[in-house]
Amino acid sequence: MTQLRWIRWTALGLALAATCAWAKVSPTEAERLGKDLTCMGAIKAGNKDGSIPEFSGKWLGTPPGIPYKPHVGEFSPDPYANEKPLFVITVANMAQYASKLSEGEKAMFKKYPKTFRMPIYPSHRDFRYEDAVCEVAKKNALEAEVTNNGLAVKGFKGAIPFPIPKTGIEAAWNMIMPHRAWTEEIDRDTAVVGPDGKIVWSRTQNTNLVPINDPKAMGQPLTDGVGAYALLSVQKPEREKGTVLTAMEPTSYYKDKRLAWIYDPGTRRVRQLPEFGFDQPMAGVNGRMTIDSDRLFNGSPERYDWKILGKKEIYVPIDTYKVNGRLKYEDLLKPENANPDYMRYELRRVWVVEAVLKSGFRHLYAKRINYVDEDTWHILLADYYDGRGELWRTAVANYYYAYDMKAWEIGVSFFYELSSGSYIAYNLFQEMPKAPILDRGGLRPAQFSPESLRSLGN
Repeated sequence: MTQLRWIRWTALGLALAATCAWAKVSPTEAERLGKDLTCMGAIKAGNKDGSIPEFSGKWLGTPPGIPYKPHVGEFSPDPYANEKPLFVITVANMAQYASKLSEGEKAMFKKYPKTFRMPIYPSHRDFRYEDAVCEVAKKNALEAEVTNNGLAVKGFKGAIPFPIPKTGIEAAWNMIMPHRAWTEEIDRDTAVVGPDGKIVWSRTQNTNLVPINDPKAMGQPLTDGVGAYALLSVQKPEREKGTVLTAMEPTSYYKDKRLAWIYDPGTRRVRQLPEFGFDQPMAGVNGRMTIDSDRLFNGSPERYDWKILGKKEIYVPIDTYKVNGRLKYEDLLKPENANPDYMRYELRRVWVVEAVLKSGFRHLYAKRINYVDEDTWHILLADYYDGRGELWRTAVANYYYAYDMKAWEIGVSFFYELSSGSYIAYNLFQEMPKAPILDRGGLRPAQFSPESLRSLGN
């Protein structure tokens, strides 16, 4: 082959790679949704011994008999408050349950044999999504496809992009764009808990808008532009009070990138950040949590190669109303790990999705293992590995079904640094006057503009 022909073939190959799309599922496969699979692609049946029940979806929104006023910041009543643990896993009996534990959970038993334990409760699959969400998920199964070398999704119309994923990058986009809140208004505390139990505090006011989850937009094609808006105002520590940050998440990482601006009350100036995301440290965490580990993973998938390792039965935090209810921080935040008395674990089937850092890319985490709930596509557990291949940090996200939005909401998350013995309690609101206000609406993109920052900081 002549050099000129080689150059032409190489250029053609690069062009095809830049625009390639992964195949959609067949109509026959899509017909399984709502039958032997739930609309999110989960196996509807329970497991053989019944420890994972069949999906019932008997409740949509607030369960019968539970008093609750939505969209005003009420704490969600626990529909399982009278249940007791079936058993408790400790370091003494963990070997018996090792096949149903994540590597991070095993590491916690090894690191904290005296204080770490896991209360295991009956498993439930009682809550469902609205019919409109399920209908769109089925359409996405037939029409959505990953394009532009994994950096964009074509044909996505809300709900979940790939209820029947075939590739790791499709699973990654499910984690990036699960069905979640349309609007969020949250006053949030963050605690960095040292090995000795001493705590460093920060507090922010958070407002988020995700237009694709607007009920009126459900089923409408995702267009290039801004997919999500975030606004963060610092209240504590005092030296940073008045700092305001706004960020805009693109719908396509091929055409755009995440943009962010910050208002500094000291200089009274607004400036655009050159980069925001990936392994940059989250504010108020002493460098122990990366921006892209909020919700355990967020943002562009570009720095990793993604692979589905399979589906496993794992004890995971879910239906976590107790730890996300009204309680005192001093009762919850103990040295070494959060008080297990407030935790709830159930046996669930999870997708195990691996992300390995690409050659030539930089990130603190050389590998991430995500344990993703099959019923919701939310990441419940994540293990983060350093460049030597050692498990460095492990994270626990406590999701609960939010009656306001008829979907699952993330509550407090714990990020454990195994090397230092410290941990972060992130998204705390248990001592706040109000719980997160979800899907109330009333937010506009203009509220998140750089021009709005100065007035918010004053």
